Amino acid sequence: MNKKIGFIGCGKMASAIIKGVLTACCKPEVEIKGSEVNCEIAELAQNRLGIDVLTDNRLLTIDSDVIFIATKPNYVAQVLEEIKDEITPEKLVVSIAAGVSTEKIENILGQCRVIRVMPNTPALVQEGMSGVCKGAYASEEDAEFVMKLLSNIGKVIEVEESQIDIVTAISGSGPAFFYQVIEDMARAGEKLGLEYDKSLLLAAQTALGSAKMVFDRGELTVQNLIDNVATKGGCTFVGIQTMKEENSAKLFNDVIENTARKANELGK
Repeated sequence: MNKKIGFIGCGKMASAIIKGVLTACCKPEVEIKGSEVNCEIAELAQNRLGIDVLTDNRLLTIDSDVIFIATKPNYVAQVLEEIKDEITPEKLVVSIAAGVSTEKIENILGQCRVIRVMPNTPALVQEGMSGVCKGAYASEEDAEFVMKLLSNIGKVIEVEESQIDIVTAISGSGPAFFYQVIEDMARAGEKLGLEYDKSLLLAAQTALGSAKMVFDRGELTVQNLIDNVATKGGCTFVGIQTMKEENSAKLFNDVIENTARKANELGK
């Protein structure tokens, strides 16, 4: 790739991407730097990530081929105003800020190449899931570059921007939802008399194995996988019936819908 990549903001999500890329790539292929305007935070990030972390967003932009906007959504406009004079046609801007549209970025920076990404924190263990969409002036080659970069830390799909808030709800926020399910299952086991650590191991490993079986299902549907475990009249069948009676489908529909709506609101 031989690209200089700059991250404006080195928080949790940016750190996951940086660590994942540096772990997966040969370092000569990419040179990654970051920026944090607070000197103390910059020093902590530099020590944590093992990269140079500047305290000047403009200098980072000047020295980068690809600029990741990795601040909180409410700071994006301020950062873009700060760096807009340093954005040239050769530079690619990649935003991972939830809810911030490519149009909003283009309105501030002008006719620049913008790719919007919704990644997630499992990038830290090379099991990330990212959704990518192009702005009005970005090329398919720009999208392919970003997708290739992110493929080092997990799986990537390209979507329309109108769908990106759904990606945010399912995979961007999704890890927390799965953690909650795993925790709830583990606590249920503990309540029934099994030690918490053992219940947690059972729940987490079962979630991992079940996800792998979804990927390896071949011609089977997810419903087929459910039916293969939930034999009618058996204990799993009773559990599935309980989920249906408690309307788990509505629960998760509400979770995803409300999260997607909030993601959309963040950019306004």
